[in-house]
Amino acid sequence: MNAKKYDHLATGVIYTLVVAVILILVAILGYILFNGVPDISWHFLTSAAQSFSAGGGIRDQLFNSLYLLVLTIIVSLPIGLGAGIYLSEYAKDNWFTDLIRTSVEVLSSLPSVVVGLFGYLLFVIKLNLGFSILSGAIALTFFNLPLLTRNIEESLRSVPDLQREAGMSLGLSNWKTTTKIVLPAALPGILTGLILSAGRIFGEAAALIYTAGQSAPTVDYTNWNIFSSTSFLNPMRPAETLAVHIWKVNTESVTPDAHLISSASSAVLIIVILIFNLGARFLGNQLYKKITATK
Repeated sequence: MNAKKYDHLATGVIYTLVVAVILILVAILGYILFNGVPDISWHFLTSAAQSFSAGGGIRDQLFNSLYLLVLTIIVSLPIGLGAGIYLSEYAKDNWFTDLIRTSVEVLSSLPSVVVGLFGYLLFVIKLNLGFSILSGAIALTFFNLPLLTRNIEESLRSVPDLQREAGMSLGLSNWKTTTKIVLPAALPGILTGLILSAGRIFGEAAALIYTAGQSAPTVDYTNWNIFSSTSFLNPMRPAETLAVHIWKVNTESVTPDAHLISSASSAVLIIVILIFNLGARFLGNQLYKKITATK
């Protein structure tokens, strides 16, 4: 067999594998959406969950997921941004930098259930934070930080060195060059990675079972006092997220329509994650076009 036939064979195998992956993905998404979307309604999205009777919704679980996502990003973004800037612009090529990168890789490879158990022992038990949104947000910071740090570092490294040299030639310091020239140029990639990591956080369940808890107490959505135990903004209250709710409904629920709730909740989760992913691509392209003045 000559080289040309080898090339055609390899190309065919690659295309076959790509098509197989796409078909598997479409089949999974299609099955979830086909079974769940018909049961999604405004009442389902805006009503509270029921423990024993049919007709419950996912209002509190959906809000808890979004609130937890916002808190996690608030905690992890400054740390990830600082670490990414250091590794890309300031770190020397030595053993200490290698140790940091190795630590990031090890942290990113930890199973989420291990992160959850660590969060349970440290935040819930040792620091007496209890099952709370804050405990869940800090635990998810450990889960999200490696991905965010690596994304920010790679986005900064993708900026051509010519732009750094131009800033230096104008008499700017390294910090000014990084913050005023390099960081804005890397912003599309950073935002894309941030939104993609948000989708990963939104769908996380294992780590939150041990930190944010499995209960969704009744809250008052008109109470804006974050120190009130009934306020929807209180970060110290336990909060069952949408992903945890799906797991709980499938394993423990005794409601007559548990299967419908599970299917519809799964469809909502998939739709939100798809919005995050497609939105990240769209926003990244738009920012890149605006910054580079391309059409």
